[in-house]
Amino acid sequence: MNRRISSISIHEPAPPTRRRSSYATSVSSRNPTLNRRLSALSTAEQGDVAPVSAADETVAEELAEIKRYEDFTTIDWVQDAARENQRRKARRQERAGFFERQGRLGWRRKVWEAYDAGQGWIVVTLIGVAIGLNAAFLNIATEWLSDIKLGYCTTAFYLNESFCCWGAEGGCAEWHRWSTFWPLNYLLYIVIAGLLAFCSARLVKSYAPYAAGSGISEIKCIIAGFVMKGFLGFWTLLIKTLAMPLAIASGLSVGKEGPSVHYAVCTGNVISRLFDKYRRNAAKTREVLSACAAAGVAVAFGSPIGGVLFSLEEMSNYFPLKTLWRSYYCCLVATAVLAAMNPFRTGQLVMFTVKYDRSWHFFELPFYVLLGVFGGLYGAFVMKWNLRMQAFRKRYLSAYPILESVILAIATAVLCYPNMFLRIDMTESMEILFLECEGGHDYNKLCDQQNRWRMVFSLFCATILRTFLVIISYGCKVPAGIFVPSMAIGASFGRMVGILVQALHERFPAAAFFAACEPDVTCITPGTYAFLGAGAALSGIMHITISVVVIMFELTGALTYILPTMIVVGVTKGVAERCGKGGVADRMIWFNGFPFLDSKEDHTFGVPVSHTMTANPSAIPAKGLTIKELERVVSETKFQGFPIIEDNDSKILLGYIGRTELRYALDRAKREQMASPTAECFFAPPDGPRTATTPSTAAPTVSFDDVADITGRMSVDFSKFVDPTPLAVHPRLPLETVMELFKKLGPRVILVEHRGRLTGLVTIKDCLKYQFLVEAHENPKDDSVLRAGQERLWVVIRRVAGWVRDHIGRYSGGRFRVGDDGGSPPAAAGGDRRPESVEREQDVELEDRRDGL
Repeated sequence: MNRRISSISIHEPAPPTRRRSSYATSVSSRNPTLNRRLSALSTAEQGDVAPVSAADETVAEELAEIKRYEDFTTIDWVQDAARENQRRKARRQERAGFFERQGRLGWRRKVWEAYDAGQGWIVVTLIGVAIGLNAAFLNIATEWLSDIKLGYCTTAFYLNESFCCWGAEGGCAEWHRWSTFWPLNYLLYIVIAGLLAFCSARLVKSYAPYAAGSGISEIKCIIAGFVMKGFLGFWTLLIKTLAMPLAIASGLSVGKEGPSVHYAVCTGNVISRLFDKYRRNAAKTREVLSACAAAGVAVAFGSPIGGVLFSLEEMSNYFPLKTLWRSYYCCLVATAVLAAMNPFRTGQLVMFTVKYDRSWHFFELPFYVLLGVFGGLYGAFVMKWNLRMQAFRKRYLSAYPILESVILAIATAVLCYPNMFLRIDMTESMEILFLECEGGHDYNKLCDQQNRWRMVFSLFCATILRTFLVIISYGCKVPAGIFVPSMAIGASFGRMVGILVQALHERFPAAAFFAACEPDVTCITPGTYAFLGAGAALSGIMHITISVVVIMFELTGALTYILPTMIVVGVTKGVAERCGKGGVADRMIWFNGFPFLDSKEDHTFGVPVSHTMTANPSAIPAKGLTIKELERVVSETKFQGFPIIEDNDSKILLGYIGRTELRYALDRAKREQMASPTAECFFAPPDGPRTATTPSTAAPTVSFDDVADITGRMSVDFSKFVDPTPLAVHPRLPLETVMELFKKLGPRVILVEHRGRLTGLVTIKDCLKYQFLVEAHENPKDDSVLRAGQERLWVVIRRVAGWVRDHIGRYSGGRFRVGDDGGSPPAAAGGDRRPESVEREQDVELEDRRDGL
């Protein structure tokens, strides 16, 4: 919901009635450490004094069963932790009588405690095994489908070329091309590519729209607490697993490493939901999802340590030591299962594992720096134009997801088939480019000196074409990653630079610049330049450093190239940061309008929180409202919670109640017929503050504990659903401090109070909106020219599409028609990745941001 940004000045009101210390927590700008208290700690202290009643236990269990968070909302980690502590304490008291016998702990208690303590490791083990098996299946299926475009195995149709010609160099008689007539092979290559893309896009559109794309940006938001129901569900996992090999084999310039993270996290979510400990605890689920993200990278690159560091550096904003160990163990299990499956039958975890037995020279450092500069510029260029392509796709192409994917696959096949480095799978292409020339490895005379300049031209064309195809392909409605395409681009550019350096050395062997080279010994290894270029491009597109170095090291096992890799990645990081903040995942979060505060960013606004808060929010008085009036408030508003105040005149803050808790309390009262629609509701505890106007003969209050004794149904006590200690701050507290509270503590909302009176409230979206306005003011942009260009491009596309449709219908006699995918017109299209209402709301947010920018 869009809340406007209010700039107000705080006046000093008359001192109100003093608030009790048990109510809303206040975080003062003078002493924030002393005054900061969490409701979880307050609840735990109260639990030590009084035991949990059976009614409280029932309420906690029922609240855990219902869907506590609506779709596209944020999790309140503070309240979630407090509620979990209450539920754990109630469960412990319930089991105490079963486990204790005559004051002693029996063997059943010990066994249960051992199982409860090891349940996390059991879950992580099951998840790791499932991820490893799924990764092995996907590797085998992807390789077979990729080779189907070129030919088939005569001995066994289900074998790809490498398995069909096992042990043979340069092909074999068992592997048969579709035809000896190359134009027919070209045509079949194009047709099969389009068919595979059609199947992938149809599966995604019909069964699981969330399976499209990479998923890394959404998973970052989910781990941070953003709720996206269905994004990690079973159907998304199934369709992602089936559609990803089809999309990659179609030849689209997309990779499987990003989607690997998505299906790994889906696997973890599906399996962990089978255990009650994780189904009801969002905090523990967050630990599992972080570990699964690490395992997804580990099985994609064969890099378990790199996967752990990737999850730490890129995916998680909360990564304690327990999560580190869980991630390490999950990566270990997943990679061990993948190694046991041995999908490539080489004993390696990935296809492009190579070894370098030659060292590097210091005179090569300038060329390494050149690769780093290329990586940074590549990342900035691709992200800038890909975001423009995403805006064009969202505005004009969202109604044609299947047609768009098929056309992209056909265009990619047409452009890539003539180039030998683009014709084959990107993973296989990197394997070829990484290899040394010694040892009999020579793909299409890549190492032949007579073909050197032809190879340089082919690699240059492959770099340019692949970059263009990545820009237009990443984001289409099929499972699509950008890791491997970027690495393939960096590898082709790096191999080209390596060949040029090798030619330079052979042209001037006696130059002082090459004095470190020994005579009659190979000095330059072009494959190492391809390896470093791949790392530079990956770092440039994702803005990650340490995990890239470790991943590339684990890929090659070359200890001697750790320093060059660190130099290249460091230069890439410096150039990329000069060109813009955040990698492609962060840019997609910004583009989609997700409420995500990046913990890696530092802001200096110099304004108090009163500049961004929502002034005079909708609040509920502690008494005076009836059941009917509360139901009207819930039905007519979309707020996720309501502050509880003493009355509308004083606005003394007493607490906060979530929308879900309020709706649950009303439904429970109505279902059990505990109160009539005219019954008065109380939100303050029985010993709460009373004003002078409160009559001494107030109606008897009815709580949920008195079901058998209810007769009058005159009032209902909702105080047990109220958080009496919400996080609250002073209006003059700096906005930077409030943003740190959101990042570190994870509340859904922070209330703003002054001398006990409710002044406003602030959410993550309010902070982000102010941040966008500040950035827009500092860097004003006018996108009218860009929009006009996109409109002209759309007119050209429609004319071409109309011409093709008319000719197809004419030549086929009306038997074939090119439709619009069954979608709605572009003007009414809302995309197929999100529900219509949420899509419309986030589109409004996005348009507001663009207007500001």
